[in-house]
Amino acid sequence: MQEIKELTKLINELDSQVSACTRCGVCQGSCPVFFETGREADVTRGKLALIDGLVKEMFGDPKGVYSRLNKCLLCGSCVVNCPSGINSLEIFIKARVILTGYMGLSGIKKIILRFVLGRPVFFNRIMGFVSGYQRYFSRPVDKYIGTSCARFGIPLFKDRHFKSLASVPFHDRIPSVDKPSGSSNIKVAFFVGCIIDKVFPEIAESALKIFEYHGIGVFMPEGEGCCGIPAISSGDTKTFNSLVLHNIERFDAGKFDYLITACATCTYTIKKIWPMMFQAESDETKEKIIKLSEKTLDINQFLVSEVGLVKENETMDDDPISITYHDPCHLKKSMGVFTEPRELIEANNRYRLKEMREADRCCGMGGSFNLSHYDISSEIGKRKRDNIAASNCSIVATGCPACMIHISDMLSKSGDKVLIKHTIEIYAEVISKKLKAISK
Repeated sequence: MQEIKELTKLINELDSQVSACTRCGVCQGSCPVFFETGREADVTRGKLALIDGLVKEMFGDPKGVYSRLNKCLLCGSCVVNCPSGINSLEIFIKARVILTGYMGLSGIKKIILRFVLGRPVFFNRIMGFVSGYQRYFSRPVDKYIGTSCARFGIPLFKDRHFKSLASVPFHDRIPSVDKPSGSSNIKVAFFVGCIIDKVFPEIAESALKIFEYHGIGVFMPEGEGCCGIPAISSGDTKTFNSLVLHNIERFDAGKFDYLITACATCTYTIKKIWPMMFQAESDETKEKIIKLSEKTLDINQFLVSEVGLVKENETMDDDPISITYHDPCHLKKSMGVFTEPRELIEANNRYRLKEMREADRCCGMGGSFNLSHYDISSEIGKRKRDNIAASNCSIVATGCPACMIHISDMLSKSGDKVLIKHTIEIYAEVISKKLKAISK
């Protein structure tokens, strides 16, 4: 009965939100998916028209409606360009929840989301097992970029150049941290995130090095779980709620001023999606989520606005490395963070920042979209790769580990000798030099 009430509430909320759409079509010019397919059903206007009659369509063709609604990157390009100010991301997520509530999850999604991802300890064990045996089903294909490809015709990995799992995930390297603040008088909670933990642990290590240098205390609880974005994007509120509660319980044990992440998607999810979509069992839990979301900042924004950057010197190296920057959708479009990552890059005089064309155009990853619609995801990604190549830079930096995975795929398949780094890694080089100079 409670689930029916929640679905009814969501349907009523959608009715009022969707009615604001004037069908002007401005979203056509900004939607990466529509650019590739040219289909009205793939653009925001078409999806909103579909949602307008959701209750009727839900009973008539629920699978068809669900399929069309999931053909979306959730990149937010339509939101920032909508003259009516419609938050289509919120609408689409709620619509997916409604449909999943009516249809139920597919068997494979139920296994992945509820029995693997929704159980953090088990998820870590599974990924640890896969990491130990990945050499048997994958082989290195580009040692420069660090990508691999499948040894056999595994459908999910067919035609992909993917980043291998780290041999030792970050949570095994450093299970937990609880250090008091130093000279900064600031203490942060550090939310690592799944991809950084299991694919790019060096990003988390760079973050901790930076925190220590700046005298920032760190609280990182043991056993962090996924932020929940894969679950809620699939309409699975049960797993989403479970993961939010799991993380809330762990961070509730510490005292800190900010919650910091180095993943654009995790930041967006905790700051925006948690308070919007979590079905609170009590006012106390809801209040905890709201307070935590208000404390949440992207690491680039935090370092620039709350801490202050250090620089090597005012003179750039004689032969600087050309570096370009890709704006993650959730970082720039959803949270308005775009100057700060560039400031981190420019703090390192070893590099000269050179802007690529369409720096803020979606790379095509879109989380589960990449798994379901790899053909479209790749076509969007190729445009990003072309813009990177045209910049003639040897490094591309970004603030999202998911973008790093997809861009690596595109660069690797094109044979480009371009490294991809997180902005935190670029700034950490400055810190390493400072520490080295102090030790002499």
